[in-house]
Amino acid sequence: MAPAGAGGQSAVQNGEGGRVPMTVKVRDMTADDCEAVAAIRVGGWRYAYAGLMPQSYLDAMSVEEDAVRRRRYLADGTDVTDVVAERDGDVIGWGCFGPARDEDAPPGTCELYALYVLPERISSGVGHALTAELTGRARARGFALMQLWVLKENARARRFYERAGFLPDGREEPFEVDGVAVPEVRYARWLAAPSAAAGA
Repeated sequence: MAPAGAGGQSAVQNGEGGRVPMTVKVRDMTADDCEAVAAIRVGGWRYAYAGLMPQSYLDAMSVEEDAVRRRRYLADGTDVTDVVAERDGDVIGWGCFGPARDEDAPPGTCELYALYVLPERISSGVGHALTAELTGRARARGFALMQLWVLKENARARRFYERAGFLPDGREEPFEVDGVAVPEVRYARWLAAPSAAAGA
């Protein structure tokens, strides 16, 4: 697993269950990565949300439009940390976090906005390397708690986050896509001991 916050490299396990050398570099996202990240995000939605969201909505998603938005976000210089996972020069995963957006979030809370891996690289360790990098960077920035929202029916993603140390905190929100209800649940993980965070 890549050292958190270090932009490191890692040998991770492939999807067939065997150990193979797979060097993954986790680094800052740049404008040159926008097309690849857009393809990962759109492909991730279509893979993860098939059967959970209207297929017509997923089919209408545009990699080109998403790439334009990614480039604009980077140019605006918002307080969001974006990283990509790269192997042999190819971007195979992306994640980002920033300040928590929920009004009930305690001080010192950040939010994992997105975490996506190419469908063919799922269960290869790339998602864990991205998570380690993002939580490490958030901790280094002084955040004590990280929250995230995930679709309630997305069992695969919920298992992944639970293995990564996140737990549901009891908060649920309605969410609707083209008239179809797809409720979300919130997860949270302490990045620092709760007692230490309270005394900060």
